[in-house]
Amino acid sequence: MQAIDEVREKAIVRKITWRIIPFVFLLYIISYLDRANIGYAALQMNAELALTSEAFGFISGIFFIGYFLFEVPSNVMLNKYGARVWIARILVSWGVLATLSAFVQNATQLYILRFLLGVAEAGFFPGIIVYLTYWFRSKELATTVALFTAAIPVSYIIGAPMSTWIMDNIHWLDWSGWRWMLFLEGLPAVIFGVVCFFRLTDKPQDARFLTQEEKDWLLAELERDRKSRKNVKHLGVFEAMKNRKVLYLSFIYFVYQCGSLGVGYWMPQIIKGLSGSLTHTQIGLIAMLPYILATAAMVVWSRRSDRLNERKLHSAIPLGVAAAALMAAGYTQNMVLAVGLISVALSGLYAFKSPFWALPTLFLSRSTAAVSIAVINSIGNLGGFAGPYMIGVVKGTSSSATGALAFLSALLVIAFLMTLFMRVQYDQPEVAKAVPA
Repeated sequence: MQAIDEVREKAIVRKITWRIIPFVFLLYIISYLDRANIGYAALQMNAELALTSEAFGFISGIFFIGYFLFEVPSNVMLNKYGARVWIARILVSWGVLATLSAFVQNATQLYILRFLLGVAEAGFFPGIIVYLTYWFRSKELATTVALFTAAIPVSYIIGAPMSTWIMDNIHWLDWSGWRWMLFLEGLPAVIFGVVCFFRLTDKPQDARFLTQEEKDWLLAELERDRKSRKNVKHLGVFEAMKNRKVLYLSFIYFVYQCGSLGVGYWMPQIIKGLSGSLTHTQIGLIAMLPYILATAAMVVWSRRSDRLNERKLHSAIPLGVAAAALMAAGYTQNMVLAVGLISVALSGLYAFKSPFWALPTLFLSRSTAAVSIAVINSIGNLGGFAGPYMIGVVKGTSSSATGALAFLSALLVIAFLMTLFMRVQYDQPEVAKAVPA
């Protein structure tokens, strides 16, 4: 194979990036919109369905129980059938369930549909993370993952004003605004599930958008990258589920999700509690501001992580910042200051994400990564149940989120310390490898 110079190499990476990242970015926006819009629906839905704070917390969190139970099996199926087929299946099934949520008449029906939505979506995020490792080298992974996961805060930036605008302005057929919002925002998943089946390419060797020379170079680079990681392990499904490094990272991610999703699902109601005169649309516009800052912080921090080739501190520091900001936010009643502190907290929580997901790929083989990342993600996502439910219980007993935010802050301190004291070994100057903590 003819040697490729640095300019040509960057052009190939850029070509692959533009082909893959915008599309999976869009899919993740759709995914997160369908799981997070329940927070905006609550502004009308809770009163209409007579939901208590505890019931809403349970509704927000039960999604992650289904997600947890079916995450690993879903990623086993992804390995079997390929990303194109399986991710398309995930999109269509969750889109159908998301639209059905608009028809619920009581809390029980909503419990069932939110649980099934978690079952349907299980495997999507770790599947995409593993899919990216088929196309990008380790040195590009944190930035690539950041460009993908930036869809999370962007989904809130788009979803906050859009969801609340639909709720305030669309009441066709005498249907409540929150019902139309759930129905209309569920349809894109079905549409793009069909598009995904025809658009996504499973592996570089199947890529029609690359020349043969580009395919050969990419496959050779990925193989060289794989061989450079000497501490890589090949684990089976059950080995991955009991591997101590995998479980260690799972706990860190569990605590992270408690904070991130606890704040995310309850923020519309926290803002509403700080000022009773705001319309739903105004709440949506205010709620999107922290996510604009978080998106910028996520991309800048992940690029810094890639440039310095450092993952541990770039995962730990944002958790410490988020812990301090959440603690302070719990003790202020000034809306401007509270939104500012929540913005700082969310910036830390989202900046953590990309460097963290680069850690498992440093000590796990690509063949193991699908299952191991699924284990980390599924166990960690139980925090998506614990965080919203904890805030619901506390608000139900005290009518304030102060205690819950303080509790989430304390958990983030634990995750910060666990990440900070994780042992990291540098066997080669260009690649950092995680070793047992």
